[in-house]
Amino acid sequence: MDWETVLNKLETGELRAANKVDGKWVANTDVKKAILDSFKAGELKEFSDTGHKGFVDKHNLAARMFKPEDRVRMVPGGSSVRRGSYVSEGVIIMPPAYINVGAFVDAGSMVDSHALVGSCAQIGKNVHLSAAVQIGGVLEPIGASPVVIEDNCFIGAGTSIVEGIQVLEGAVVAPGVILSKGTPIYDAVNETVIKDGIIPAGAVVVPGSRPVSEKLPWAKELGLSLNCAIIVKYRDSKTDESLQLEDFLR
Repeated sequence: MDWETVLNKLETGELRAANKVDGKWVANTDVKKAILDSFKAGELKEFSDTGHKGFVDKHNLAARMFKPEDRVRMVPGGSSVRRGSYVSEGVIIMPPAYINVGAFVDAGSMVDSHALVGSCAQIGKNVHLSAAVQIGGVLEPIGASPVVIEDNCFIGAGTSIVEGIQVLEGAVVAPGVILSKGTPIYDAVNETVIKDGIIPAGAVVVPGSRPVSEKLPWAKELGLSLNCAIIVKYRDSKTDESLQLEDFLR
């Protein structure tokens, strides 16, 4: 398929930049290649004709426009959803927020103020991305899996999730957590270290620290520590009660 057909199908949800195959999320390399082709084919354009005077971007990747029948709440105040991204009905986008090309945001999710949904990121149903959450984008390399946040997850304010990390269904990530392939994730409940970048379903993740390596004696002598993430529990009724306020705010 040509890049224009792919962008159209991404917007309708017929295509996705990543799919779950045999329980594992994998990148759709054909889709990602088509997105890259669209950048190559695009020419710079000033968008005053669409009410965005002074804004310049590729002519074929303009910001999407929504109508009431789309059932998307795009609250005024500086947000933008780029061409080639899917936003399902029931999604709320608070200003300013940005959803990049190839991203998928499923029904009932909240993208709060100053949040970023990066290129090709996959956001499930009824997910709350709190204020200033950064969901990283991955266009290159082609085969790299994008960040995935599955259904019913809660991502706390100021959290950064990048480099293909996958947060499985119902997990809760506390404010300020940084999740990347280089960040150790310690499951203190099951007493294991997660090395594949997959946060288990229902996990409650908080920011933590760990001592520096013995190979850095000077840093160790000073008591320096490194960032890590810790699973302190798995979701229960008490956790659900603390997150219930969101339903009333809709």
